[in-house]
Amino acid sequence: MLLTEQRLEWELTLEPAGRSGAANMTIDADLLAETARTGRAFLRLYRFDPPCLSLGRNEPAAARYDRAAIARRGLDVVRRPTGGGAVWHEHEVTYAVAAPVATFGSLRNAYRTIHERVVAALRSLGVEATLAPHRPPPSSRILDHPASCFATPVGGEVLVAGRKLVGSAQVRKGSAFLQHGSILLAGSQQVVTAVSRKPQAANTETTLARVLGRPVTFEEVADAIVAAWGDEVTSPNLHQPPPTSTTLLSDLAPLGVA
Repeated sequence: MLLTEQRLEWELTLEPAGRSGAANMTIDADLLAETARTGRAFLRLYRFDPPCLSLGRNEPAAARYDRAAIARRGLDVVRRPTGGGAVWHEHEVTYAVAAPVATFGSLRNAYRTIHERVVAALRSLGVEATLAPHRPPPSSRILDHPASCFATPVGGEVLVAGRKLVGSAQVRKGSAFLQHGSILLAGSQQVVTAVSRKPQAANTETTLARVLGRPVTFEEVADAIVAAWGDEVTSPNLHQPPPTSTTLLSDLAPLGVA
C-alpha cells in the first residue's frame, strides 16, 4: 500500500524571498536526510537570489563549461545533489519534494505522479500543460552534444505545445527520495549556452509569461501548487525552513573539478 493511501501529511515551506544556490541545495539535501531519518514528507517552494547556474551531480564541469566566461559574468554556481543538465535559475518557482520512496514507488512513477500535480496546478492557471511520452533514450551521437536541462524533454516531464516548461531531477537515499525542479516564469536558458565550451543542443523551453501572454508571479504559481497538493498539506511556514547544515557544501565540487 502506498503511503498516500494512508494520508501522508506534507510539511509545507514557502520562501518567496530567495536564497543563494549553496543555501538552497543544502536545504534540499537536509530535507532528504530528514526524510530518510524520520519518514516525514516535505513540499518546499522557493527562489534563487542571486540568480544561479546549477550543475547536475555528475556533469563533467571542467570539460563542459568555461570558467573564465562564468567569472566575467559574475555568476553564482552550485552543484545539485540530483543529476541532469545545467539549469539557469532566475525567473522561476523552484519546487522540492522530499518523501519516503514508498509514497510513489518507482523513480519513474514518482517523477510522473509529482508532475501530474504540477500539471494540475498549471492548468488551474489556464495553461494547457501535458506530460511528455516515454521514448527510447537518445542515440550516442546526440549524447556527444551536451545540453542544458531544458534542451530535450524526457518521458513524464511537463510540456506546453511540445516545449518544456518544467525541468526536474531526482535522487534517492535509502528509503527516501528528493525531487526538485524549476517552473519557468520568464526569461531563458541562454546563459547555459553562453558559458558552455562546446555547441549546445538547442533549448526547447517555454515560460509561463510566454504561454499566458502576461507576467506571472511566484505567489500565483505557489498557491496553485499548494492547492494541487490538497488537504494533505499541513503547517505552512512562510519564513523558516528546517534548520540547515553545511554538510552539503563540502560536496559541491568547484567548477574546475570534473
